[in-house]
Amino acid sequence: MAATVAAPPQNLLDKAIAYLAPRVAAQRMMARTQLALAGGYTGAKMDRTALSRWNPGAGSPTADIIRDLPMLRARSRDQMRNAPVAIGAVNTTVSHVVGTGLAYTPAIDAKFLGLTAEGATAWGDDTKRRFTAWAESLDCDLARRMNFYGIQDLAFRSMLESGDVMVLTPRIARAGMQARLALQLIEADRVCNPNTMPNTPTLIDGMEIDPKTGETLACHVARQHPGDLMAQPNVWDRVVLRGSKTGRRNLLHLFKPLRPGQVRGVPFIAPILEPLKQLNRWTDAELNAAVVSGMFSVFIKMDPDAFDEMFDDDAKGAIVEKSSSWSGEMESGKAVNLLPGESVETSSPGRPNPAFDPFWAAIVRQIGMALELPYEVLTMHFQSSYSAARAALLMAWKAFKSRRDMLATYLCQPTFELWLTDEVAEGRISAPGFFADPIVRAAWCKAVWTGDGPGSIDPVKEVDAAQKRVDMGISTKEAESILYDGIAWQQKHEQRVREVEAERAAGIYFAPSGRVAGSGVEAGQAQPGPAPASEEDDAEAAGDAPAGE
Repeated sequence: MAATVAAPPQNLLDKAIAYLAPRVAAQRMMARTQLALAGGYTGAKMDRTALSRWNPGAGSPTADIIRDLPMLRARSRDQMRNAPVAIGAVNTTVSHVVGTGLAYTPAIDAKFLGLTAEGATAWGDDTKRRFTAWAESLDCDLARRMNFYGIQDLAFRSMLESGDVMVLTPRIARAGMQARLALQLIEADRVCNPNTMPNTPTLIDGMEIDPKTGETLACHVARQHPGDLMAQPNVWDRVVLRGSKTGRRNLLHLFKPLRPGQVRGVPFIAPILEPLKQLNRWTDAELNAAVVSGMFSVFIKMDPDAFDEMFDDDAKGAIVEKSSSWSGEMESGKAVNLLPGESVETSSPGRPNPAFDPFWAAIVRQIGMALELPYEVLTMHFQSSYSAARAALLMAWKAFKSRRDMLATYLCQPTFELWLTDEVAEGRISAPGFFADPIVRAAWCKAVWTGDGPGSIDPVKEVDAAQKRVDMGISTKEAESILYDGIAWQQKHEQRVREVEAERAAGIYFAPSGRVAGSGVEAGQAQPGPAPASEEDDAEAAGDAPAGE
């Protein structure tokens, strides 16, 4: 049994305060109790000046997150519209995680399914062909505005900006077409409690929760955005996450949980909103100061005695009225008449401020640390050594790969499984045992999702390293191909075969170094076709004579 520590006894002052101000007395006793219970961590001390007023609450995920979400979303989107650092961070993350889109590559468990290698390849080619046709069509979007790769981009971007995003998965029968899967993105604000009902243990910010397991059972989706300027009386639709009979996923919820029991996501830049806003204000102030310091205006000062002697009353009135109408706005090359007795007092603004860039860079480094984006990647400014630049890219790529895996796991793979289920159910794709056994279904649905590669700083070094990894047997051509540009080796191989055959037919094929001319296989391996039979042929193959002469 854990040891208990009694609260400190009340003295006369405590009793007096308790009689006059019970709430203050309770807070006082809580602080004294915390001092009595303090352990060995300095960070938990209450008797230190730097920590005495630091007393954050220890709320649940709902208490700490849900109440702040509307303001966090609004401020996050404001930064996305107006702060270069914020939009740069999100754009960089989306471009590297999604890029041109995550593509499906079949990876079925052929051995478990009893398929030959040829049969598995044929099934994969047919399935990939059908899924690609669906993914590249606008019909995969309920609103017919994006293809599947555009949906990936917008879903991931919305998740970063708002904290989470919902994807409805209805089956729609369009004109002249059979019912097919179509996706609909739902912005986070539209999922909320109907009629602003208060949260309960089973209803949290539009999400119905099983109190025993914590599973999300359903969500309430408003038909109109709460912030719509032309909003009519709103109506909420209750969407069950999984069908009661089939278990079909009617809604996908994309967010990154940060605490156990968390039901809604937090915007990507939520922890750094304050420094981002302050940095933006400072940048604007420095920019305005630099612009003002660059202005050149001429001020014409008038002598009071000369003013009285030279002008009559009407002229004086006109001059005074014109000078009084000057708003004080500076303009390059402008001549400003001052009234008698007025003078211009200037101060040296010292702009551009030489301390601006170092301090700005220091703050942006901290922002990059919070977002898992090295400074060089966040600012797209590489001036360090090759090793430092490569290290920055590698660190950033680890974060990108983690988020890409999350997107593939919670959006791409579930979408493919929904699509494949429809295709098998309607007989367009054969998958024996698909509905009889969930293990068999998982074997048919197994896939690899590949995206754009990370690029390279020194292609020669990286290609040489890739070749050595393959030669040593610690990597494969497939893995290196995907790492290079995200495209599967098989697709490149088929295209290369067609290119080599075309070059042979045209008589312009030259064997790569280390391979036998006329083949495309490594030297020493059996290959059809004769080698060059004469010195002229050898010279031509070596490039000493134009092909075809």
